[in-house]
Amino acid sequence: MTEEERDTASEEAAPAAPAWQFGSPNPGKQLIIDTPAGRFARYPLYSHLVTGDDDIAAVVREHAQPYLEPGDILAISEKIVAICEGRSYPLAEIHPTRLANIMCKFVTRTPHGIGIGSPWTMEFALREAGAPRIFAAACASAVTKPFGVKGVFYRVAGPKVAAIDGPTDGTIPPYNRCVTLGPSNPRKSAAEISAALGGRAVAIIDANDLGVKVLGASGVDPELVAQAFKDNPLGQGEEQTPMAVLRRVEG
Repeated sequence: MTEEERDTASEEAAPAAPAWQFGSPNPGKQLIIDTPAGRFARYPLYSHLVTGDDDIAAVVREHAQPYLEPGDILAISEKIVAICEGRSYPLAEIHPTRLANIMCKFVTRTPHGIGIGSPWTMEFALREAGAPRIFAAACASAVTKPFGVKGVFYRVAGPKVAAIDGPTDGTIPPYNRCVTLGPSNPRKSAAEISAALGGRAVAIIDANDLGVKVLGASGVDPELVAQAFKDNPLGQGEEQTPMAVLRRVEG
């Protein structure tokens, strides 16, 4: 075998380095953001279409681990964590009660999503928080709304209700016709995912154009992550990028 043939054989036998499979941020959003803690890049990562049969640790090992460098933070949409937990329900399987049909009429819908302003999402709000708490949230919202105070309903109803996602046209099928709850225990999930990645910093986030909440974090300051994703750069529709590498950059 000639030296050239040996080099060719060696190249063929060596495992190929993974290609950097990053996506584009949401329309109008940039990859780089300046925060009080410095400048960061947010690199969206593709994933396959996850289902309730997937294990979230396996998903991140496949789609994120090859691209993580020392000092990186992995941000994960709460939606894919919840889907892997089996907490996404097709509308056809949901049968809203009469109370859910009544209560949803008192919730204001916004251009950013249906929230719990539908019988299907309200049904799960009642299951997650209980009717007394939802009544209290509705009353508090009614009292404060004339004064221009927003977000009171969800602050009283609690984070489990705030994390409920309803059917929207911008969500990738089949989840555009589903109600998806938040993760059952996002702090625990963040710790387990971090362990699966060898101790990497992990944050599970709930982000939309109204803001971002860090539901669970391991090895990272939640406030830093909230600042870095406050403009909602991740795309979960056709972009199919429910994760991102958060990396400090110079300049």
